[in-house]
Amino acid sequence: MKTLLNIIWLVFGGLWLALGYFLAGIVCCLLVITIPWGLASFRIASYTLWPFGRMVVDKPGGNGVFTLLGNVIWLLVAGIWIAIGHVITAFAMAITIIGIPLAIANLKLIPVSLMPLGKQIVPTDRPFVTGYR
Repeated sequence: MKTLLNIIWLVFGGLWLALGYFLAGIVCCLLVITIPWGLASFRIASYTLWPFGRMVVDKPGGNGVFTLLGNVIWLLVAGIWIAIGHVITAFAMAITIIGIPLAIANLKLIPVSLMPLGKQIVPTDRPFVTGYR
């Protein structure tokens, strides 16, 4: 079931969202100071390609002052635009009945798109867990 959901997700929105994260990661890595944001963006791009069966959790000890400051900078530079992309894609997916679960999963990606630092992606045994815990 996870594989089927991931394939449908990839075709109907996951690929272009992952490309957005990948582009943000490239830009951040070109500017040497923003490499941590680039690495976080690449990590979330891989999660956006294949989200079902994995989930985002807080890193142990990853919620310090520098993480908060980094997340605020990310929010202002790229996070808001990627979150808007998630909302647009969720709206397009929700038009059909089949796409409603994918739209809900897309909306669950918004918190990590806004604040990616201090998070890690872990596997889960449930196919429908794409949420943020």
